[in-house]
Amino acid sequence: MDSVNDKTTQEPVARPWIVLTTTYDVEAWIDNYNWELQRAIEKKNTNGHGICFGLEHGGEIYLHTTQDGDVVLDVTPEAEWVAPLISAATHIAQPASQIWALPGDALTQLILGLSPLIATTRIVVNHDFKIRKVW
Repeated sequence: MDSVNDKTTQEPVARPWIVLTTTYDVEAWIDNYNWELQRAIEKKNTNGHGICFGLEHGGEIYLHTTQDGDVVLDVTPEAEWVAPLISAATHIAQPASQIWALPGDALTQLILGLSPLIATTRIVVNHDFKIRKVW
């Protein structure tokens, strides 16, 4: 039987995405996401926290920001179809692996470019971004 305490250790559920159309919308979303993520990881020893974008046409993209403000993406094999858009939005060539390392200043353009393709978002508190394997 599940207890109330068991519910607090689960990752938050996916939410429907509202398409963002301006840089102001994206920056406001980033601020809200940061606040919600801080609440989700508060008082927990989490590793690999970030956000998961569920895409309309299949696959997921996991997004993590480093302490230096850079962005790490884990693009699942089912979401490989979106790689050309990520490259176009960020001006970064597609890597050989599913892990993308992007400068922090590419985040707004990345979210703006992906926005029409996102179906859901959810906070993740324990995702293996394979960071050590690519650095």
